[in-house]
Amino acid sequence: MPAFAIIVPCRLESTRFPRKLLHLIKGKPLVLWVAERITAQAPDYPLWFAVDDKLLAECLEGAGFRTIMTSADHPSGTDRIAEANRTVRASYVLNVQADEPLVSGGQLQALARLIQGDCPMATLCTPFKRVVDFFNTNQVKVVMSQTGRAMYFSRSRMPFSRDLGLTIDDAWVATNPCFKHLGLYAYKADFLEKFVSLPPSQLEQIEKLEQLRALENGYPIAIAATDDPTIGVDTPEDAKRFEQVLGG
Repeated sequence: MPAFAIIVPCRLESTRFPRKLLHLIKGKPLVLWVAERITAQAPDYPLWFAVDDKLLAECLEGAGFRTIMTSADHPSGTDRIAEANRTVRASYVLNVQADEPLVSGGQLQALARLIQGDCPMATLCTPFKRVVDFFNTNQVKVVMSQTGRAMYFSRSRMPFSRDLGLTIDDAWVATNPCFKHLGLYAYKADFLEKFVSLPPSQLEQIEKLEQLRALENGYPIAIAATDDPTIGVDTPEDAKRFEQVLGG
């Protein structure tokens, strides 16, 4: 039983970007960019991929990565990770989304520190720099308390300036508590089992944000900000942005 493990939930189909994890970027599937990045940035953490389709398993296992086949019917990535951890049996689970190819060792270390505190779940955010990103519903917003707890997550912009409304600019976004939620989580193992015993919550289903299930049921989520650059690949345009970052 490892104390810590990284488990990456992998779902083949995606509404906004069909089969994005197998999308080739410079000749390599996106999921392998993520796998290689995690291995390079966090070599001391055991790594597994919780997959829902043999095509993903074949892709990852062919490159030397460990996979666990999970049900295709899970309503969220957290449910998928909970199933996988019944095999891995880690005390603390770090969840890196399979579409986050720029995850850093510093981010994973921050998560590991947070989850050893008094919250059963932890996550990270990063400051918005541009108003166009702040208005993008594919980029999830989070507001947090002064004690480092997530208060709410939404696809709508938060906080909303009553005085400025739609006239806010990059400078306003950069100087106010406007934070983008990153697809990185940590969980205590016993909480994972509690989480999957709960039905998907109303706000979770409205926003399509699984972390709201925890908040709606009264479980606090620890959160910290990071300045490490990141790209979440949610659309074909995001994939092109990542390719530009790679250069060459």
